[in-house]
Amino acid sequence: MSSPHDPYVRVRGAREHNLKNVRVDIPRDTLTVFTGVSGSGKSSLAFGTIYAEAQRRYFESVAPYARRLIHQVGAPAVGEITGLPPAVSLEQRRSAPGSRSSVGTVTTLSNSLRMLFSRTGDYPPGAERLDSDSFSPNTAVGACPACHGLGRIHSTDEELLVPDPSLSIREGAIAAWPGAWQGKNLRDVLDALGYDVDRPWRELSAKDREWILFTDEQPVVTVHPVRDAGRIQRPYQGTYMSARRYVLHTFADTKSRSLRAKAERFLTSAPCPVCGGSRLRPEAMAVTFAGRTIAELAGLPLSVLAEVLAEAGAHGEETARVLTGGLLARIGTVTELGLGYLSLDRTAPTLSSGELQRLRLATQLRSGLFGVVYVLDEPSAGLHPADTEALLEVLSRLKEAGNSVFVVEHQMDVVRRADWLVDVGPLAGEHGGRVLHSGPPEGLAQVPESATRRFLFEEGPAPVREPRTPSGWIRLTGVERHNVRGVDAAFPLGVFTAVTGVSGSGKSTLVGQVLAGVLADRQAGEEPGPGPGERYCRAATGLEAVDRLVQVDQKPIGRTPRSNLATYTGLFDGVRKLFARTEKARERGYGAGRFSFNVSGGRCETCQGEGFVSVELLFLPSTYAPCPDCHGARYNPETLDVTLDGLTVAQVLDLTVESAAEFFAGTPAVERALTTLLDVGLGYLRLGQPATELSGGEAQRIKLASELQRTRRGHTLYLLDEPTTGLHPADVEVLMRQLHALVDGGNTVVVVEHDMAVVAGADQVIDLGPEGGDRGGRIVASGTPAEVARSAGSRTAPYLAKALRR
Repeated sequence: MSSPHDPYVRVRGAREHNLKNVRVDIPRDTLTVFTGVSGSGKSSLAFGTIYAEAQRRYFESVAPYARRLIHQVGAPAVGEITGLPPAVSLEQRRSAPGSRSSVGTVTTLSNSLRMLFSRTGDYPPGAERLDSDSFSPNTAVGACPACHGLGRIHSTDEELLVPDPSLSIREGAIAAWPGAWQGKNLRDVLDALGYDVDRPWRELSAKDREWILFTDEQPVVTVHPVRDAGRIQRPYQGTYMSARRYVLHTFADTKSRSLRAKAERFLTSAPCPVCGGSRLRPEAMAVTFAGRTIAELAGLPLSVLAEVLAEAGAHGEETARVLTGGLLARIGTVTELGLGYLSLDRTAPTLSSGELQRLRLATQLRSGLFGVVYVLDEPSAGLHPADTEALLEVLSRLKEAGNSVFVVEHQMDVVRRADWLVDVGPLAGEHGGRVLHSGPPEGLAQVPESATRRFLFEEGPAPVREPRTPSGWIRLTGVERHNVRGVDAAFPLGVFTAVTGVSGSGKSTLVGQVLAGVLADRQAGEEPGPGPGERYCRAATGLEAVDRLVQVDQKPIGRTPRSNLATYTGLFDGVRKLFARTEKARERGYGAGRFSFNVSGGRCETCQGEGFVSVELLFLPSTYAPCPDCHGARYNPETLDVTLDGLTVAQVLDLTVESAAEFFAGTPAVERALTTLLDVGLGYLRLGQPATELSGGEAQRIKLASELQRTRRGHTLYLLDEPTTGLHPADVEVLMRQLHALVDGGNTVVVVEHDMAVVAGADQVIDLGPEGGDRGGRIVASGTPAEVARSAGSRTAPYLAKALRR
């Protein structure tokens, strides 16, 4: 029986996801770290159980009408939790923030800056005083009317849209149009409208060319397709969309990275001619503070902005002193977390998930709350070892303010600083879900089955590997992008290269934008110059040695629960064909499409193949319940009558990768995909696991597995952005074996990485810095890990040297 003053959070009977009736006691007012391999259940315990229950209890005290306005995570599967204070969650959100979201809006610093301009700004003589909304590009009263507060205008012209005017429309003169059926449809619609689609483009009248490319009209006509041999094609109503309209619509709305990149090739982007890129109306831009407009101050790195505000506040009136004082205090917590290189106008989509989480952490630090449980999801993700010390200091301050800090973490330097350690495992999925140790970190030494123990106490020396010799080089000359200015970079081929540097030093810019862009341009057959990559550097050589580029990032593999592991990797195609070949399916005339939950026919129509339905509860939030007809199976009874070796298609989707590999042993079409998923350490995931439930690290490894199962053709260059994010050191070892195997197979691997164990095992290292933002963007050291570890001007060198000594 716990007393009201029980100093422990006591969890009894936790069964969320793979947790096996977990019982654990965690002391309050501590820095407690949850560890374990990926999929072991640590997040299910910290977020899915403890945080979810704290949130549920809080919402019970909120009026039902207000409750429906707030996203709720639902009641966790747990017997009882006692001693639980209110909780604040700081997760690494997987959803991409909108382009109007920025550093200023995430931290709410923009609100304070707008208030400063509204109350104490220098107005032109006779000008009316503006309220703070007038200084926001995200409000109707503040946004520039020409660009709607976006700051840039995208446009196109005939030369971009029609690069070869000797071709006819039917031959593909309008290069910006889509391929396949959609492009054929637009040509057929034009034909039906009476335009000559078989004359060379240059022979069409200027009036016709203008209308075809730039009209905003969208006429609807009846199209009579040319009948193909053996195919009956009925007339249909086709809608015309001009080339400009199609390109702008695709660029603005598509979720496909490749389609957006293609659309970008037919657009020119320039600062808005009305606001000059400031995004604001002229009335707001006429107001200054410390001699600068609000757009100029928002464009400064936060560390520089602090200096400007401190100087102005010291010599200003009382109101200015109070407002600048508040701004400086809040900017201080952001710069303390190593983010002083960011500016307030930096858009949120360009930030890493680690940067976003640290911005929210800085906001919480200023909130002054106490008696709260903060639950953090890998706050060290995306952090250079040099920045981890500042993070630990901030976590300590949150604890000292009278809070409990519960952290899900894989970084051993953070684990060693914990007051209390909860290790979950021993393995992933159904082989995990048990608490192996709950106590001070040193107690883990007595738990032999823990996968964390070996790395926490650095048992045994790291394997020594001779660096490989490059087979060639890609050389980029005069790189100019963001803070990377005038840099010459050389990337070795045929080896494993790690690109390092503190946050904001330019790693992702150099690798993810410039190198990837140059190679993508070459693959797309672009002439040097106009492509999105080659416009960022003066020259690029050595590209001909690479036959294929594979860029593997941490973006979700899908945005809805309909996308899952099985559909993304393509293995579900093979599964559906196997079901279609069964005797009962052949008797009933079921094809492979019958076993898809995304199309009508075999799926349950009550839930449209979702497996659950939304239940409206009037003044309470909508909730999801298993479909009353299929009970979550997604298929109708007739489809579920068909079994493959005793399992229905719904039961197959419920198998883990590990179980499915045994079930489909001897079936090459499915076995190959499952084997590659096992090779990258994802055996614990279910085949039907929705994309929305996967972490960024899991999504990245699924993409890598999809690439590994393809037949290799020629020299491939693999680019990975922090592939170890979200991975336990034991999982990192599994992943690194796969990446080094790619290099042994004659390919090139380039990773942006902060894990010094990975960097120490690389063949070559390129270190950027020395700092972030304007004080970064230079290559400060390059060579083998041993050479870079001896470099005097590198922030990475001492940490790499320590990893090499291990």
